[in-house]
Amino acid sequence: MGHPYWPLFDLEVRTPRLTLRYVDDDLAIELAALAARGIHDPATMPFCRPWTDVPSPELERNSLRFWWRSRAELTTSRWELTFAVLEGGDGDRPGRVLGGTGLSADDFPTLRSFETGSWLGLEHQGRGLGRELREATLHLGFDVLGAEFATTTAFVDNAPSLGVTRGLGYEPDGTHRVVRRGEPAELLRFRMPRAHWETIRRADITVHGADAVLPFLGLA
Repeated sequence: MGHPYWPLFDLEVRTPRLTLRYVDDDLAIELAALAARGIHDPATMPFCRPWTDVPSPELERNSLRFWWRSRAELTTSRWELTFAVLEGGDGDRPGRVLGGTGLSADDFPTLRSFETGSWLGLEHQGRGLGRELREATLHLGFDVLGAEFATTTAFVDNAPSLGVTRGLGYEPDGTHRVVRRGEPAELLRFRMPRAHWETIRRADITVHGADAVLPFLGLA
C-alpha cells in the first residue's frame, strides 16, 4: 500500500549494488546507530556541520531530530530529501543499512539546481561504494526531478569525497573559507551541468515511486 499523503516513503532508487530509500522512522533509527559506531577518523572532520563531534546518545538523538526536521520543514520551495543507502538493488530485497545520502534545494522548480551530500559508516568504507551512491543520487536529481545543475562541496583534505567528485567530472566552482572546529578551513565547491551528466548517465539505475513525488514537490 502506498503513502498518499507522503509519497516520498515509496520512493526508491536502485543500482545493481545499492538501494536508496527515503528515510522513515525505522531507517532513521538504524542510520543513527550506524553513525554512532563511526563515520570518520575522530581526528578529522569532513562535514560542514560537525554533527559527529557529539557523544552518544546525543549524536543519535540529534540525528533523529535532523531527519524529522527535514521531513517536517519540506515545502515545494525548499526541501532536503534524505535517503538511507542499503545493500542490494535490481529488485532484490535490500539488506543492511550502509549510510545516508541527500539532495537539498531552494526554489528548485525555478532554479533546477540541487546539492548533494552523503556518508558511509566506517565499517562499509573502502568497497568502492561512494561513487555508486553518488551516481544514484545524481540520477534521481537529473533524470527524475529534471535538474539542470548539481552542486557539491568538500574540504581540501577530504580525499575520498574529492576523488568521487573529480572522477565524475564535476567542474570546479570556487572556494569558500569557513570555520571548522574553531579554525579556518578551505571548502571546495563543484558544479555539474546536465549536459555533462548526460555523458555519464548509467542505464542500470532504476527509480520506483516517482510519479506521485513530482506533484508533491511542485514539479508536475
